[in-house]
Amino acid sequence: MTERISVIIVDDHPVVRQGLRTFLETQKDLEIVSEASDGEEALTQIGESVPDVVLMDLVLPGIDGIEATRRVRELSPNTKVIVLTSFADDEKVFPAIKAGAAGYLLKDVEPAQLADAIRSVHAGEALLHPTVAARLMQEVSSEERRGPGGTLTERELEVLRLIARGMSNREISRELTVSEKTVKTHVSNLLAKLHLADRTQAALYAVRRGIADQS
Repeated sequence: MTERISVIIVDDHPVVRQGLRTFLETQKDLEIVSEASDGEEALTQIGESVPDVVLMDLVLPGIDGIEATRRVRELSPNTKVIVLTSFADDEKVFPAIKAGAAGYLLKDVEPAQLADAIRSVHAGEALLHPTVAARLMQEVSSEERRGPGGTLTERELEVLRLIARGMSNREISRELTVSEKTVKTHVSNLLAKLHLADRTQAALYAVRRGIADQS
């Protein structure tokens, strides 16, 4: 008997959930074990049923899909998350991938391709919608051309180097002879540009890219 892949559908639109369920239930190797309309409900159901794969929308009430994906990976490491969304922009793609999504598909994907994607991700493969993959390759290429600092300004690079040295905002403000408020603005800007969550990630980024060693 073929092993069945258990799936939870997370989307705040009932019509979308019903459409996905209707098709996926025709696949003999796929089993829809639950549906959720928001991130909190999804996490509760995932904790109870520990599914093989979660189809995760990004725009959800309360806990959004990116944060829910991050928590799923902590709650159930063996559960694979496929983001299924309408958004292909960088502000959604990269945070979702960093959060641990194994797949990123757009809602215009053909039903048969979605079923194959669930099987592939369950088997350990990573999967990106062609549009998303093209954008990701463009970003990687652009980053390589820009060098280790990405699109950061010279001042933001200075702040990043000082963060890597373990300095607080107050210490950085004294070092650069600027206000602490200005430093906070630079920190917020560089974290946003580099798609990083906090100062710790920024320090690691600087070290890995060799930015911390630059004078």
